[in-house]
Amino acid sequence: MWVIYEHRRVAKSLKGAPIEVLKRYEKWKDIVAVSGPQGLKRIKGLNDEALSGKWKGCRSSRLNIQYRVIYRVEGDKVLVLVEDVTPHDYRRK
Repeated sequence: MWVIYEHRRVAKSLKGAPIEVLKRYEKWKDIVAVSGPQGLKRIKGLNDEALSGKWKGCRSSRLNIQYRVIYRVEGDKVLVLVEDVTPHDYRRK
């Protein structure tokens, strides 16, 4: 079982998000909690991928055409840190 920690700005990011995105984010958390990041790679619709540039070391999963969840995995621990849920804006804050 994986543990998911959310950055404090995630709640603020989700406040204005559509209901569809909120539901997909909850489903994303369920998948990660049960099977970890490896489970995300098996679902093609999420387009889980490594990021580069300022976000090097983080990964991104698609929630819908616009919204992405940006996260990173701490070592081989059972820990996933959700950095942000963003409407496709990868600028580091």
